[in-house]
Amino acid sequence: MKTYKIAVIPGDGTGPEVIRESVKVLEAASERFGFKLDLNYYDFGGDRYLRTGETLPDSAIDELRGYDAILLGAIGHPDVKPGILEKGILLRLRFELDQYINLRPIKLYPGVDCPLKDKGPDDIDFVVVRENTEGLYVGGGAFLRKGTPHEVAIQESVNTRHGVERCIRFAFEYCRKRNKDKKLTLCGKTNVLTFAWDLWQRTFDELKDEYPDIETDYAHVDAITMWFVKNPEWFDVIVTDNMFGDIITDLGAMIQGGMGIAAGGNINPEGVSMFEPIGGSAPKYTGKNVINPLAAICAGGMMLEHLGQEEAAKTLEKAVMEVTGKHLKSLAAGRMGYSTTEVGDLVADYVSKL
Repeated sequence: MKTYKIAVIPGDGTGPEVIRESVKVLEAASERFGFKLDLNYYDFGGDRYLRTGETLPDSAIDELRGYDAILLGAIGHPDVKPGILEKGILLRLRFELDQYINLRPIKLYPGVDCPLKDKGPDDIDFVVVRENTEGLYVGGGAFLRKGTPHEVAIQESVNTRHGVERCIRFAFEYCRKRNKDKKLTLCGKTNVLTFAWDLWQRTFDELKDEYPDIETDYAHVDAITMWFVKNPEWFDVIVTDNMFGDIITDLGAMIQGGMGIAAGGNINPEGVSMFEPIGGSAPKYTGKNVINPLAAICAGGMMLEHLGQEEAAKTLEKAVMEVTGKHLKSLAAGRMGYSTTEVGDLVADYVSKL
């Protein structure tokens, strides 16, 4: 029986509550499909930082490299200045573990309210592949004459051929494996950002010759945001840089029903990957047992697929669709018609019997 060693970081706020339900569903899947989960918990987050003054201990990165995957709840504490935990935990893990792909499925499930008129599950089913370790998020830049009337702030976007190529190649391979429309769209801004996006466009054009079975096209990021709203059915797989990917995936989360259903993966195909719900820690709901755990549950499903347990992952997604289609009144916290725990119980039950 295959055993997977999983690092679990419940995190802050409602993170531990949604992770509890995700683990419940994963254990139901492991029992049904004949594999084991060796779960080890870490207390990285705001409470530890306030207690010790450290975000991640120096040993954490090397230790986490020894796992098959990481399951993360949420990072963000009301008593910690914004940016400290995000940079010290999330970005550090992504960068030092070289999780160079952020993978974001945008999929509308049955029964979920969509803000787009006349759009349903058949119209919203695509994936964004976001470069995750370069671009504006490397933190390059400087101030000149800071604090004076003549202050200059410089923020640098760093894009390497190596980083761009491996991201685009992953997107082509993922599009082929997904085998839906077999269409890959490059999302950029070639008419204005002429250095970085010249590199992205040239790399994309060179690689597409290796994938003759994949249809390709290009769209400016501003057009992408319009078409997400007007014609989301046009898209299959989209590949883009770090900043644009960050923006368009949040729009994608809204058209798929909100942060309560949105999950993502930070992928290192050659190393350890991390899976998480996209929403924040929602501290105002902490301990009330009303937060929606489906995003964390779906993150667990993405983890199973990444680990090669594809049948278990598909069953988990079907179970979520049963719950959204037949049970929940809403995805919003406190308005689901069920508690956090009860939603986890419903999904776990469907995983066991579907």
